[in-house]
Amino acid sequence: MTTVRIVPARYIRPARAPDGSVVPDWWPHQRLIVLADDAGHRALPLWVIAGHKELLGRLGRPAADAEVTSGLLETAVRLLGTAGTEVSAVDIEPASDDVPELRSDTVTARVGLATATGTRPVTVSAEYGLALAAVAGAPVRVADVVMDRLAVPVPGQDMLAPFLPPADARPGGPRQSRRFEPRNMAFTEGLDYWELAGSFSDDGQPAGPDYSCTAADQSAVLAATVGEPAGSAVLVQAIAAEDYRGAAVTFRGQLRATGLSGQAGLHLAVRRPPDEPVSAPLLDHGRSLTAPGGSDWTWHEVTVPVPGDAVVIRFGISLAGRGRIELRGAELFPAPPGTRE
Repeated sequence: MTTVRIVPARYIRPARAPDGSVVPDWWPHQRLIVLADDAGHRALPLWVIAGHKELLGRLGRPAADAEVTSGLLETAVRLLGTAGTEVSAVDIEPASDDVPELRSDTVTARVGLATATGTRPVTVSAEYGLALAAVAGAPVRVADVVMDRLAVPVPGQDMLAPFLPPADARPGGPRQSRRFEPRNMAFTEGLDYWELAGSFSDDGQPAGPDYSCTAADQSAVLAATVGEPAGSAVLVQAIAAEDYRGAAVTFRGQLRATGLSGQAGLHLAVRRPPDEPVSAPLLDHGRSLTAPGGSDWTWHEVTVPVPGDAVVIRFGISLAGRGRIELRGAELFPAPPGTRE
């Protein structure tokens, strides 16, 4: 077996029928996941159903990332641990030896559940198996014969390069050449890709009843729901940092505030690897704050450097105390060279 690394991409293609032909537009489209064999300098493409946003959004984030420990998968892993069971490994298995490519309809995931009496395999969908491995920090493996037949050599460091079309050929041309783009920035899809978190117990845990969030009229609202809310809350989106490393990133948007009693404003943070020394900062924060009270729509922006070892960029709006803060016209983009925080 070959142990591989999950490399998610935000590249989507039309779905394929079992014979390889493109199916009608109303079929679910497919999203690219690359299984990287770093030691062998080769990569294996896996196409999964793009509609599984909750599962696919968990890929590429560190298992120990405290900002994403509130979902159903995280809860399932904790419950398994309480019962004395852990996810030992996730094996990606094609339906037959001659499948032309790995897709949701041609592959499954075998999850190994280890207990004191032995390991029991459970077969699940590839999407669920990969997300479960990401949450549990379990290794993902592929049979050597499958890697030898379907994996592609990768001479450089970019494991996605062999599978993505040239930038000029993608929708919108070179402007969309980055692989990890922010999503739903105009909130036309409600709060899809955004999550509510809070720091009153531990950063990244659910904000609970003290704060709420909504989306309407192409803007998002983060508000306190009680007179004296505990701690603070953030409404954030997170993306992989690979395409922004070694430079700086800017987050900007219009803010409107009502009845603020504490700090509120834009939030931009960069997560660094969880295995750094304790003395090293885990988060490089940037904030553009509004004054207590209220204000009409006003442009704000904040810029932070993205270290070469950054893993996640997290951006959105924050609120501490009473009141509400609204965001519209949100944008995230690489800052011009020489830009300082």
